[in-house]
Amino acid sequence: MGRLEGAHDMSETSKEAVIEAVKASPAARVKVAITDIDGVLRGKYIHKQKLLSALESGFGFCNVVFGWDAADVCYDNVSYTGWHSGYPDAEARLALETFRRVPWDDNVPFMLADFCTASGEALDICPRQTLKKVVRRAETKGFEPSVGVEFEWFNFRETPESLHEKEFRSPKPITPGMFGYSLIRAAQNRDYFVALMEELPEFGVPLEGLHTETGPGVFEAAVLYSDALTAADRAVLFKASAKEIGHRFGIVPTFMAKISPELPGCSGHIHQSLWRDGAPLFFDESDPQKISKTFKHYLAGVMHCLPLVLPCYAPTINSYKRLVEGMWAPTKITWGLDNRTTALRVLGGSAKSTRLELRVPGADMNPYLGVAATLASGLYGIENELDLAEVTTGNGYAATDVEILPGNLHDAAKRMMDSQIANEILGEGFVQHFGNTRLWEWRQFQAAVTSWETERYFEII
Repeated sequence: MGRLEGAHDMSETSKEAVIEAVKASPAARVKVAITDIDGVLRGKYIHKQKLLSALESGFGFCNVVFGWDAADVCYDNVSYTGWHSGYPDAEARLALETFRRVPWDDNVPFMLADFCTASGEALDICPRQTLKKVVRRAETKGFEPSVGVEFEWFNFRETPESLHEKEFRSPKPITPGMFGYSLIRAAQNRDYFVALMEELPEFGVPLEGLHTETGPGVFEAAVLYSDALTAADRAVLFKASAKEIGHRFGIVPTFMAKISPELPGCSGHIHQSLWRDGAPLFFDESDPQKISKTFKHYLAGVMHCLPLVLPCYAPTINSYKRLVEGMWAPTKITWGLDNRTTALRVLGGSAKSTRLELRVPGADMNPYLGVAATLASGLYGIENELDLAEVTTGNGYAATDVEILPGNLHDAAKRMMDSQIANEILGEGFVQHFGNTRLWEWRQFQAAVTSWETERYFEII
């Protein structure tokens, strides 16, 4: 099976149970991984004897993973690490609660790790540590956050080699045309579809549902909700796992936010609610909208902070190509009751099902940062008893007297770095490091000469 017997509540996984499971594994290797600032899973195989030692004292992992971008090009504008520091090893501590086995890799044991400082404290720029800090703040107030993430993504009948050979131009989708919720299209890729549904739960990433979305070769998956940290773990592992499983079938998935200007983008919606002592806090039968005062403050906080933490939801140049009118992604800071044209969609029905869906994030988000940002924003709203804006009805794109989201990564990153609130709720160390990595990303884009420019100007100008 994918996890230890009885470890569905992963927090109860003991070191002794992990040691016994690793010893009992017929494989001599163990997989360990961390998530970098871009949400990319970075890891390695280690011998299980080294793993047993690492359970006691942690292990070294080159800190360059927080000092370079998604293309492994080193930043020149961050202080944490760089040529000035010599890129030493950082201490990584294994997260016992993340233990599982990889069913498509001979059931090899697998664990995620957190980065720590030399003194053993949480490293403030580590995405998983950032989320853990926010979760602890929620727990000190007696809140139990519940989170579920869903992704849309394109799938192409390609290999890494074929994509590079054609310079990523005109990849071939696994099915043609616009055919959302299609059982026919799902059946035409049955083996891949079934592998995702059956193998991911064995890996501790249970799915509530999987279906085709509108667009050629587009799928959408809803990862089963859980506590906030587990939800982010599952979301990170889902993206990496879809790519590993897809490779087996000659399929390359992509979680880019926007693959084509003619097609809808790919979302990474975050569903969330707060509970206390096992009871839901977002529902109020006596309220006309059936939402509680706690929910209203929480929702007001998410709205207020949205433009201040936007890079956590839209972290790439490409992210902002998705946030356009009429393409199922929001452009304005609005909320509505079961309204898919607003940035924030309130879903009701019953005490247990009442929740908030944040529709701004794209599939390219780092799930740890997306969940951390929305939870920290909601807590800010509760702590400061923020008033909720008027509900938006009808077409959210046509809403007036509402704020428009920043339109590019540069503006969003600068606003986040300059925001006292963002630095307060997510930590100055993280915000300044992350913001500088986003400004670096903008500089790389500004220096690039794109095919659009060549096709537009080469002959005519």
